[in-house]
Amino acid sequence: MTCRTLSDERAFGGLRASNDAVKERREKMKQENIARVIDFLQENKNRESEVSLTDVMHLAEMMSGSMHDYLETVQPAVTDELTMIAREIKRMKEEISQLRANDMTGNKIPDAGRELDAIVEATEEATNSIMEAAEDIMSADTSDPEAYQELVSNKMIGIFEACTFQDITGQRISKVVSTLRYIDERVSSFIEHLRLPEDLDAELVETDEERRQRELILHGPQHDGQGVSQDDIDAMLGDAQADIDKLFD
Repeated sequence: MTCRTLSDERAFGGLRASNDAVKERREKMKQENIARVIDFLQENKNRESEVSLTDVMHLAEMMSGSMHDYLETVQPAVTDELTMIAREIKRMKEEISQLRANDMTGNKIPDAGRELDAIVEATEEATNSIMEAAEDIMSADTSDPEAYQELVSNKMIGIFEACTFQDITGQRISKVVSTLRYIDERVSSFIEHLRLPEDLDAELVETDEERRQRELILHGPQHDGQGVSQDDIDAMLGDAQADIDKLFD
């Protein structure tokens, strides 16, 4: 028969008190986490706007926190997985904040659109000025050489002034390219941290509209080395003209 000494009784009593204190702290933390979830739901139950991804992740983070202490006493492996999920949610929130989507949609993209509109407007004005000057020169009276020379000189100065539009449009285009590069860097970084599979693009299917645009070549002028060259066009027209001439031989 084992006899417990006074020091043993004190040790066991201290251990029980310590365990009780741990349980009490866990229960208090669980109640606090549940209260946070309830407060969040109460605050957002009457909200008319759509629930954002940030709201969902915030709620998921609080839910995982409310379950953490309970699952810790049930199965440590589950707790580890839940902790990892909570850590991943926190990391994703940081990535979303770094994406600065509000800045893109509220500032970057609208600014780029305004710059492109200004480029189109400046190009149109310069084109009209050049064409009007050329028409004035072509329709001018050449009977008075001195007056004609003065008119041509003035119109040529106007043409040169109109051609300076490309300096400003070049600066505007640089701003648009910089905006596109900014968006590309942010989105690429976000996708990289999402750890998406490399073959995800293979699952994308071309829509009918995209196929129609590609087949009808609706992308505007071709870059150097792309599309049909002028030599190919001349050769095709030359062969066609030869066939037409044979009909009259």
